[in-house]
Amino acid sequence: MSTELRVLRASEWDKWYEGISRAFGGFDTEEREIYRELTEIDRSLAAWDRDEVVGSAGLFSFRMTVPGGAAVPTAGVTMVSVAPTHRRRGVLRALMRRQLEDVREAGTEPLAVLTASEPTIYGRFGYGLAARQLDADIDTARVRLTVPPESDALRLRIVDDAASAVTACEAVYEQRVPARPGMLRHGPGWERYPLLDPPAGREGATPLACVLAEDAHGEVRGYARYALKSEWDEHGVPSGSVLLRDLEALDPAAYGALWRFLFGIDLKPVLRVRNRPVDDAWLHMIDDDVRLCRPRWRDALFARPVDVGAALAARTYSRPVDVILEVADEFCPWNAGRWHLAGDEKGATCERTSEPADLSLSVRELSAAYLGCTALRTLGCAGLVRESRAGALGAASGAFATDVAPWLPHGF
Repeated sequence: MSTELRVLRASEWDKWYEGISRAFGGFDTEEREIYRELTEIDRSLAAWDRDEVVGSAGLFSFRMTVPGGAAVPTAGVTMVSVAPTHRRRGVLRALMRRQLEDVREAGTEPLAVLTASEPTIYGRFGYGLAARQLDADIDTARVRLTVPPESDALRLRIVDDAASAVTACEAVYEQRVPARPGMLRHGPGWERYPLLDPPAGREGATPLACVLAEDAHGEVRGYARYALKSEWDEHGVPSGSVLLRDLEALDPAAYGALWRFLFGIDLKPVLRVRNRPVDDAWLHMIDDDVRLCRPRWRDALFARPVDVGAALAARTYSRPVDVILEVADEFCPWNAGRWHLAGDEKGATCERTSEPADLSLSVRELSAAYLGCTALRTLGCAGLVRESRAGALGAASGAFATDVAPWLPHGF
């Protein structure tokens, strides 16, 4: 059977979304309405079999922080699904290719990013693991936390309805965005997304609350959004948990005050931390028994350059770099070939060249190194980056490195 692939029409959104909901097992009404508002119709694709949607893919227009602090236009891949009746017929490949061709033709976004429910899918399309996240279950009854003494000067204020504090939280978040690669600026409507809190997904926890850290002038210096889950074991001993949704702070004092608050909530001996940077500072504010925090990391963000030259020129480099990269990119052949990258902490250029390559790698490995998630040297040790000029791998690896780990604060 043949399928027709075309841009979505506004009148088709409900049918399109129903297909996506079916593929992912259903969405809450609140989530549906937010996605209705955020969907960019002219950037959404549907694969049709007669009058049925059998595949979907959409794009969000983001600005993402890259190393150096620039907010680079980035295509956020979303709503990717294929009906189980149409698997292994090339529908997904056609959707992914059309997306990237459309982004290239528009010429404004050198990067594409996505989160993956099934990470094994996207490597064949050139996406590499560009950021990880840290999860932990902290035994706050036994783990000691030491915060800066300046934290004592801050006032903490609880807001039971997290949505009512969104303006103050967004002001803090926007100041934090340039500080870490992978963070997304919030366009109109996106301030609502981190507040999604469908009752069906709470699993017995309270609605989302917020605590604000304020200085002596009443200025908000940080916030944490969290929920509480009360539980008791068979002996009547409290075994509940604090569920941390997100936390941002403008200075160490506010950061420490917020973590101390979360550690100190009564009758909740476990602090469940999800989606934090892998180099989050609380790891260095606790005593040495990190095992009691049960830390673990998982994939968070996948990325790929749509335009290798523009993407590499958009970021800065931690030390001077002058290297010729030979990039293999079967899925986006316009990226394949040799690129001369020259730059430092102030800026960079990346142009086509016919000179001999110093390093050879696929676009997937370039993607993994782009935000600083994985060192080029590590990829070289795995045989995935090949060195043709002695010393080129170490020099380039150091230049691509970042002093903070990349991180995606929320999905899309």
